[in-house]
Amino acid sequence: MTFKNVLAGSVSMLAVLSVSAQAFAQTDLDALYTAAKAEGQLTTIALPHDWCGYGAVIDGFKAKYPGITVNELNPDAGSADEIEAIKANEGNTGPQAPDVIDVGLAFGPQAKADGLIQPYKVSTWDSIPADAKDADGYWYGDYYGVMAMLVNTDLVSTVPTDWADLTKSDYANAVALAGDPRASAQAIQSVYAAGLATGADAAGAADAGLKFFGEVNAAGNFVPVIGKSASLAQGTTPIVIAWDYNLLAWKAGFEGNPAAEIVVPTTGVVAGVYIQAISAFAPHPNAAKLWMEYLYSDEGQLGWLAGYCHPIRFNDLAAKGLIPQDLLDALPPAAAYEKAVFPTIDEQNAAKAVITSQWDAVVGANVQ
Repeated sequence: MTFKNVLAGSVSMLAVLSVSAQAFAQTDLDALYTAAKAEGQLTTIALPHDWCGYGAVIDGFKAKYPGITVNELNPDAGSADEIEAIKANEGNTGPQAPDVIDVGLAFGPQAKADGLIQPYKVSTWDSIPADAKDADGYWYGDYYGVMAMLVNTDLVSTVPTDWADLTKSDYANAVALAGDPRASAQAIQSVYAAGLATGADAAGAADAGLKFFGEVNAAGNFVPVIGKSASLAQGTTPIVIAWDYNLLAWKAGFEGNPAAEIVVPTTGVVAGVYIQAISAFAPHPNAAKLWMEYLYSDEGQLGWLAGYCHPIRFNDLAAKGLIPQDLLDALPPAAAYEKAVFPTIDEQNAAKAVITSQWDAVVGANVQ
């Protein structure tokens, strides 16, 4: 099974839980809550409140489990920053040590291999597609979306429809990535998607994407800052490339000021899955497990959907009739996703290695 099947609506689940899965699953949530409340805190990292509805999700967790303070570190950090935060805080039980991480799929296997994360299988483990999780419970997919563009149409009169348009003179000093491609999974996947749009195959997409952004930069169109909703609204970055769910949240927040349009490119449509994991050195391991239980509960999954993300248990929720129609209606039409490609972990790892190491040399734009 592939993630494309997930997007198309097929349901994948393990037929039987292994003994090890049962060992990791926490069935007594009351006991887990008691242990987590004794720890008193959960430390998260890189969770902007407008990303996948995380603001409301965090509020929901605190409301359901009073007595646990949520300490939010560096909301604008990238996936690589999260991994470095774990490494830098081994043995540190203070407030700078993250308990949990939310990173791009490619970061999961390496974090496991490096001994940076610990296994835990949530109670809803069997409804997470098998190819969206580590078999031993070290990491598991949480949500997915596709790479898209948000355009401030108050400033940009001709809306681009595909990646190739971004090299045109219409978009001088207009195009930004929503992250540093040397550290951010979102930005790395943007470069990869642009590469696929040139006609390159998976093996050549990273090189092609770097060359493409080199052309965008040489044309004077690339803005070397991390694009955000505020910079798009203010006109500093009239076009921002990011996951569709982030852009949908930004657009909703504008309430028509400025006018904005979301574009899913006609080619190079890349879908991406993010993953959750618990730090191997988590100072609050029970709070971390309770957080995972909440995120993978029906309530937590619908919280992400309300933030325009397709939760990983989407098919399970749909089969049970648990998804409100208004949440479905808020998403882009299904046709926009028909050409979506889900890169494998190996493809993502290979692309990450090329893009993070060669961005400076090929593109020469210091994104910050």
